[in-house]
Parts: sequence; structure tokens; C-alpha cells
Amino acid sequence: MSITRKATVFAVGLGLVTLSACGSSDSGSGNSEAESKTVTLVSHNSWAVSKGVLAAFEKQSGYKVKVLEDGDAGQAVNKAILTKDNPQGDVFFGVDNTLLSRALDNDLFQSYEPKGADRIEARYRADQEQHRVTPIDTGDICVNYDKAYFSEHELAPPTSYADLVKPAYKNLLVTENASTSSPGLGFLLGTAAEYGDGGWEGYWKKLKANGVKVVDGWEQAYNEEFSGSAGGKKAKADRPLVVSYASSPPAEVIYGDPKPTTAPTGVAEGTCFRQVEYAGLLSDAGNTAGGKALLDFLLTRTFQEDMPLNMFVYPVVEGAKVPEEFTKYGPQAKNPETMDPAKIADNRDDWVKSWTSLVLK
Repeated sequence: MSITRKATVFAVGLGLVTLSACGSSDSGSGNSEAESKTVTLVSHNSWAVSKGVLAAFEKQSGYKVKVLEDGDAGQAVNKAILTKDNPQGDVFFGVDNTLLSRALDNDLFQSYEPKGADRIEARYRADQEQHRVTPIDTGDICVNYDKAYFSEHELAPPTSYADLVKPAYKNLLVTENASTSSPGLGFLLGTAAEYGDGGWEGYWKKLKANGVKVVDGWEQAYNEEFSGSAGGKKAKADRPLVVSYASSPPAEVIYGDPKPTTAPTGVAEGTCFRQVEYAGLLSDAGNTAGGKALLDFLLTRTFQEDMPLNMFVYPVVEGAKVPEEFTKYGPQAKNPETMDPAKIADNRDDWVKSWTSLVLK
């Protein structure tokens, strides 16, 4: 949401205490009784959970959850790395597969395998030898399109990366900066997976020549530049294609006012990249017991089934149900691009540097 996000700012957390991003967390030393009963979650700004679900965990565990939101997923990960010796909290949620190696290489997390980890679908598992991170959710980064625009212009919406560089779609796409945004980076990695080490740069040259617009982050791209979103309509946006998520169309239905009977946006399924988000116990967490209890909670079926309509992501635990709105308006991509985390680790920084030089200069 992120995963990326995370991914969307349609819903906000209910009943959570949200702090500004500054200083170390109140749980830092864990010396007082109040601190020992508080567990602090550090996350990107798309974290959300239902009030009743969180309250049930707090009652059952005896811990009060404090949430520190720290901007976009990329910003949050970088901030956590910079403060790792004096962490802002106990658990970090929201590092995804595009940035996972950066967190692990910087020793951001300590080892802990939460209860219920054996129920995580095998395809989402990572770091199985040391258990420093735990998969929590998954989603697909995809190009979304404004159905009304393409209908009015009697133009078929794009279905693939190759379509996006065609003259018919000139000056229609907005994407996020790959160096500052999780979905922007995911879109870059998707093109690298599609066209390979020797072809992705040539593809981006064509995309740039075809008028792609780059903005800093998802919220600006989706809510200010994309004509198909509710926010974009208010902002009189003029770009009918945006890099977002496969779960964005159901969000437009659920939060529509009035609620539409069909999603006003669609997904170009041939442009999707699979994102997985992880959480972990921070290396110098002040409240390790509380952090472990919170990680256990994130894998419960109750939380996993609560996530979709709060953070617009899919659960990773076997048997967790997905709401009807997701299956109807935002099904997962059937054949998304994926990439081995080791390949991402080996190439990400060089790819982003090359992308920046190629696209932004």
C-alpha cells in the first residue's frame, strides 16, 4: 500500500492514537509500568484497523497500542533505519518486498516467529532461516484507468506495458517517483521484470517520450492527478491513467458518495506487480513482550479478515476470507510480474539511479 500501503488513503484508523514523526517512542526504555503496558507500532501512513478489532486485542493482551505513522512506505523504512539504535517503537509494519533487503541489511529487526506463522501461504514467506520479518498482507501495483474517459473518447483502455507507449495513450499516464514512492518503485520493478536488464531503460525512454508524468507520491498521483478518482474529479485532474493498486476500484465503490453500482475505474491487468508487506520486531525494541504479542495479533484470522476494507490489501493467512467487494471489483491479478528479493536487492539502487537520470533529468 505501499504494499504499498500504505496503498490508499480511503480509510483511516479508528480509535488509534497517532503521533507525529519525531523523537523516540514512549516505549523506549520500558522502565515504567505505563510503558510496559504500551506497545508502539511504527508504520507508513496507510495503517488502519477497525476500532472493535483493536479494542479486543488490547483487552485480551493487556497492552495499549500506540501508532506512529511516518509518511510513505519508503520514507518510513528510511526513518526506521536512521533511528534503529534508538527506535521510535517496538514493531515496524509496512516494509515491502521492494525494500525488504534494505531493512534486513541494516539489521532493523530481531528474530521472532509469531504464533500462526505456519498458516502463512508459502508463496509469501521470506527470511525463513532467521524469521526477522513476517508477511502480513499482499496486493498488486497496477495501472488504473478512468472508465468514463475511455468511453467518452471511444478508446480502448490499455491492457499491457506495451500499450502505454503507444501514441493513443500519449500524455495520459501519471506515476510516482521510483526513488520516493513504494508504488512508483513497484511499477519500475514491474517493467524491469517484463523487459529484462537490457530492455527496461529503452522502455522508459519510450514512456517518457509518450508524456508520462512523474509526481512524488501516491496520494498526489491518485487524488490530484487521476481523473477517475473521487479526489481527482474534485481537483479537475486530467490524467486518466495512474499507477495505483488492483484494490483501488473497490475503494472507489465503497467510499463513493453516492455509492456507484459499478466501479468507475478499472485495472490494466498486464501492468501488475505483486507487492508483499512485512512486519518485524525492531532490534532495540523497549517492549519486546508487547511487540511479540502484537505480531501474533497481526496473523490472527480476525485481523487478517479486517484488513481488506481498512487498508485495501489481501490477507496472507490460509483460509482468511476476502470481502465480496474485493472479489467483485478488485480481484488479484492472475499473472502479475514478480521478482526474486535477491535480484531486487542486487539491482534496486542502481536501477533507481538510472531511472532518475533517465526520467527526471
